[in-house]
Amino acid sequence: MADPRDAALAEAARHWESGEFLAALARRVARHTESPVPASAGEMIPYLREEMAPYLAGLGFSHRIVSNDPRGHFLIGTRHEGDGLPTVLIYGHGDVVPGMDGAWSEGRDPWTITPAGDRLYGRGMADNKGQHSVNLAALECLLRARGRLGFNAKILLEMGEELGSPGLRAICREERAALAADVLIASDGPRLSPERPTVFLGSRGAVRLRLVAHLREGAHHSGNWGGLISNAATVLAHALATLSDAHGKLLVDGLRPTAIPTEVRAALADVQVSGGAGAPAVEADWGEPGLTPAERVFAWNTLEILAFSAGNISRPAAAIPGTAEASVMLRFVVGLDWHDVESILQRHLDAHGFPMVKVTVMDGGNATRTGGDDPWVRRTLASVQRTTGKKPALLPNFGGTLPNDVFVEELGLPTVWLPHSYPGCQQHAPDEHNLAPVLREGLQMMTGLFWDIGAAT
Repeated sequence: MADPRDAALAEAARHWESGEFLAALARRVARHTESPVPASAGEMIPYLREEMAPYLAGLGFSHRIVSNDPRGHFLIGTRHEGDGLPTVLIYGHGDVVPGMDGAWSEGRDPWTITPAGDRLYGRGMADNKGQHSVNLAALECLLRARGRLGFNAKILLEMGEELGSPGLRAICREERAALAADVLIASDGPRLSPERPTVFLGSRGAVRLRLVAHLREGAHHSGNWGGLISNAATVLAHALATLSDAHGKLLVDGLRPTAIPTEVRAALADVQVSGGAGAPAVEADWGEPGLTPAERVFAWNTLEILAFSAGNISRPAAAIPGTAEASVMLRFVVGLDWHDVESILQRHLDAHGFPMVKVTVMDGGNATRTGGDDPWVRRTLASVQRTTGKKPALLPNFGGTLPNDVFVEELGLPTVWLPHSYPGCQQHAPDEHNLAPVLREGLQMMTGLFWDIGAAT
């Protein structure tokens, strides 16, 4: 007797091979939903109202579009099949970074899906139109195969993620009842590698900091004043050198994790970090000594100097700068509250003789991580392996940062992320693309997972 689950996977394969999936995705890629571009502000609500709402209505979802910020627009969709059924919240974002028209190789149009071998080029193919389209198409395939989901589904689509998700925390707080669920299942970021399905359970936190050494107004002639007055660039450079050593090891007590939990270390034991073809090589002598590359990026804290400014580098004057500043990013794992970072860092600088360097937190968000023994995690891992025949990589958290803290802190949800992209996708740059095999496998993988969630009820 044929396995009905296999019929659902066959429907997912048919949906891909027929071109239906890419046709829907092409409509979405064609929309210039560049949230960082003020001239594209009028594209945000139409993406939700004209593209996503009719599609979801066809899947039996009711919906509302809510705006609670000039840059924060959201679609909340609901398909309720029964009071006793589990509820899954699915998240995605329809906004993208600037298209960078004219900068793409071979004259490619960022707003048109262009195939080249296994690569499918287009803005949003990886971040995030391609990924949320996979998950919604999996619901469509399941409904075609079974006629019902077997669980309640809620959709939250936002249009400001590339701006830092303005209004997302407020909407989750205000709409807590409407968004109540048993689990968040979402897709963003890359797989560990194109070949290996990946599950991650949260994200590292991030704090963006500004460090300023303001010693005096203006600059003063280096011949007349050199050796007599302090140089703000020199002072700030030495202050920065107390934060990490010459090999990137974090030196600030209070910002370093105390240890890597045994569960996390075990999960990362078979994880190999590689960006794939064209990516930088992992450097064995950079970062925290004694850790594997996977532990350094998924289980430790890192402090990166993103930019440093003093004077005018393009037209330097022979003058001692009175002010220097640096932009610094802290990425951190569970165990640190981002609200404490400014005071920890200022105390460190004061203690090392740099009270004149002032620290300001620009923005931040906490690290989050669902436990690997959570039933939703175990169910997901088993389902993915059953569908793909591959052991998925389990990452305690994403190396980057997603608004996962909002779903944990405001909605109280366990969070399970299944990315449908890969590290070399060039998101946020010209030539953003995704791989057809990754999207196709993702569609089958999510159809199988949704089937298994519905079959368990």
